Amino acid sequence: MEFIAKTGRLDIILQKEMQTTRNQIEHFIKKGCVSVDNKVIKKCGYKLYGGEKIKYILQELKSSPVTNVDFNIDILYEDEDIMVINKPPFLTVHPAPSVKEATLVDWLKSKNISLSTISGDERHGIVHRIDKQTSGALVIAKNNESHLKLSKQLEDKSMGRYYLAIIDMALKENIIIEKHIARSRKNRLKMGVDNSGKYAKSAFLKLLTSKNEKFELIAAKLFTGRTHQIRVHLSSISRHIAGDSLYGFKSKKDIINRVMLHAYILYLVHPVTNKSIFIKAPLQDDFMNVVREKFNMEQFNEKVNPEYIINNFDTFC
Repeated sequence: MEFIAKTGRLDIILQKEMQTTRNQIEHFIKKGCVSVDNKVIKKCGYKLYGGEKIKYILQELKSSPVTNVDFNIDILYEDEDIMVINKPPFLTVHPAPSVKEATLVDWLKSKNISLSTISGDERHGIVHRIDKQTSGALVIAKNNESHLKLSKQLEDKSMGRYYLAIIDMALKENIIIEKHIARSRKNRLKMGVDNSGKYAKSAFLKLLTSKNEKFELIAAKLFTGRTHQIRVHLSSISRHIAGDSLYGFKSKKDIINRVMLHAYILYLVHPVTNKSIFIKAPLQDDFMNVVREKFNMEQFNEKVNPEYIINNFDTFC
């Protein structure tokens, strides 16, 4: 693809043209995918004076199989441009120096399918992520153009998720929390409410109290995407997700051994067809085991109806 440049920095001009994030543009330029007047430029701050011919190449990766992937993942939706999977708990999304086991990216490569490359060599196809212990819906971009458009949707909030969580004490009422979040000064593994941090907004919807009235099933909707946002905002009102020992929940490991948080409904606009898509990710077995133990199943099935959840958020948000 090509266009005629206006005056300004190369990365800023490209960001406006491609409608994606600065981080992705930086990676794109440094990877050598951009030329100015037929000369490859790898400097993000390269000065443009106007009138130059800018070319950029969106190259997809044909993944080669990898070894040691001994698991499978449920595919909820797939076409030529995107894939939506139901991520199981305890699966890391992408490789990192500290990660020794196979990741979601490794699984994707083992399928030998085309994936976007603009998020870097270790994050092929990854548009957004969820924490290792969190389960649920995750969209994968199969090509760079789809990746760019989905990234834009993350920014303008036309793509997002509704979560289900089990918490250790019922909310007093449906609530919207707007509190800034930053890395904890006392524990670098944690985030915390901090006025010097980044703005964050979450909404929480009461769904169902447990049979012993000690737990509550809630739904959550995010208006921003900060690290651990749901967990931090709940902790700020003295509520904690079952299994979340990092932010305060105490439990015997043989009863609840991971954070009971699940990305339940994914909504987006298809990057090619422009059709609105809503996809429900069935709850994982460990989550359902806790539900069966603690909640009335007939009431539970009524409350987790996607239409019920979305309509109730629309009412109070």
